[in-house]
Amino acid sequence: MGGLREKKVEYFAKLREYLEEYKSIFVVGVDNVSSQQMHQVRKALRGKGVVLMGKNTMVRRAIRGFLADLPDYEKLLPFVKGNVGFVFTNDSLKDIKEVIISNKIAAPAKAGAVAPEDIWVTAVNTGMEPGKTSFFQALGVPTKIARGTIEIVSDVKVVEAGKKVGPSEASLLNLLNISPFTYGLVIAQVYDNGQVFPATILDITDDELVSHFVTAVNTIACVSLAIGYPTLPSVGHTLINTYKDLLAVAVASHYVYPEIEELIDRIDNPEKYAAAAPAAAAAGGDAEEESKPAEEEEEEEEDDDMGFGLFD
Repeated sequence: MGGLREKKVEYFAKLREYLEEYKSIFVVGVDNVSSQQMHQVRKALRGKGVVLMGKNTMVRRAIRGFLADLPDYEKLLPFVKGNVGFVFTNDSLKDIKEVIISNKIAAPAKAGAVAPEDIWVTAVNTGMEPGKTSFFQALGVPTKIARGTIEIVSDVKVVEAGKKVGPSEASLLNLLNISPFTYGLVIAQVYDNGQVFPATILDITDDELVSHFVTAVNTIACVSLAIGYPTLPSVGHTLINTYKDLLAVAVASHYVYPEIEELIDRIDNPEKYAAAAPAAAAAGGDAEEESKPAEEEEEEEEDDDMGFGLFD
């Protein structure tokens, strides 16, 4: 009993040390995760973070004991349930997330396991003898005999996502060496600087954030302009619209000030600027002709010779 109490004290001290040292925590589910996988994750996180496991009752008791000094960690208590552990880090959350979820291994189907996604059997020659045709027929898998072996003629969904794998489906998948399940650490929740949120938040990119921000600013500007209430996003539009009105009044009243002299001249003498436009376009075309490489000119001359030189 004395040794057990010492281990608890040691665990509490380690947990307290990690809570004070690291600002971010991943609460991870470890169902069906092997000790070898845990070793690989710890190895990949070396220098970036640490993994700490423990009994839920002991973890909850430890955190409650720290709340007087570390009240923000009370937000973790609702997620300390089931087969979970903690990953502590001060590094980039996105990078640590990739390390956590990347370590997965394929596993064969077991009867009673819930399929995380649709499981398909694809069209393929199984290489099995015709005697096992009845097994495929019982599961509704279309087959034919090709060169003395069983061939599946079309793709078949044998288990739907969210449903349990039956004994027959498990036998079929194992017979075909199909391992539809993958097991690894699953991120249940993320704690960062006093905030708790799901891991999907980390998938949001900077471009998406900027896009949402710009959309919100545009909406505010539109509403502000519609109701005539000035806001920071609408001030620029208001100034531009007001200046347009000023220009319209100046042009209509023939009031000329230095900043709009060229505009008034364009309105009063449109033919002058209309004549200048083709000249500018022609000048651009001449510049393009001059910029042609000598090789292209030679090729054009050769084409002319080939087209008409034979009949000179």
